[in-house]
Amino acid sequence: MTPTITLFGFGLPEVSPFVTKTEVQLKMAGLTFTKERAGPDTSPKGQLPFISDGGKLIADSTFIRTHIEKTYGIDLDEGLDVRQRAEAWAIERLIENHLTGSMAYARWLLPENFAKGPAHFFDGAPENMREALRQEVLGAVTAGLKAQGVARHAPDEVVELGDRSLGALSTLLGDKPYLMGDRPVGVDATAFGALAGTLTPFFESELRRRAEGHANLVAYTARMMARYFPDHPWTTV
Repeated sequence: MTPTITLFGFGLPEVSPFVTKTEVQLKMAGLTFTKERAGPDTSPKGQLPFISDGGKLIADSTFIRTHIEKTYGIDLDEGLDVRQRAEAWAIERLIENHLTGSMAYARWLLPENFAKGPAHFFDGAPENMREALRQEVLGAVTAGLKAQGVARHAPDEVVELGDRSLGALSTLLGDKPYLMGDRPVGVDATAFGALAGTLTPFFESELRRRAEGHANLVAYTARMMARYFPDHPWTTV
């Protein structure tokens, strides 16, 4: 079956760790795909990423992975035993249910980072609408992070929670090249998306400084970047 996949995300370079996860997993699977920019309001679930595969729309990075594995006979965890697959799922939940919230807090709720990054999402809108759109989306993100729990804490507490996740991930990685061994599997796409978003030199934050204190996570992120995005300028930094 020849894939006709379009991945919809925020743009290039990708700002969402979840879109990055799906993009890397598509590359891991060796599937041909194109990428287009889209807004969350165009997604079946009101969030990015989503894909169109032969006209069928699938939203949410986890269900996109399930779709591509079932449809194209691919196992991104090939070679892992039952226990390792369970560990990979637990690590993924640690990252997506905890670390990404701390990363999003640093990017959206620290005013200097919001002004530098997410506020520019709306630069293409009519000038008289830009500020209202910025505040509307900032309010929605803030509400989402409060519902998740992370935005109910003080900034230093958010850093401490994120740092605990970074420390756990660093310990789990150890001196291995990838989380589950000598080659990347599905969970590495998840980890890379969150770590690249945390370590990007574009944003300043205490969470980034804590992440930089884990040499193995820094090296791991660079290794994944060089493997899957060799032309990205960050690989030369």
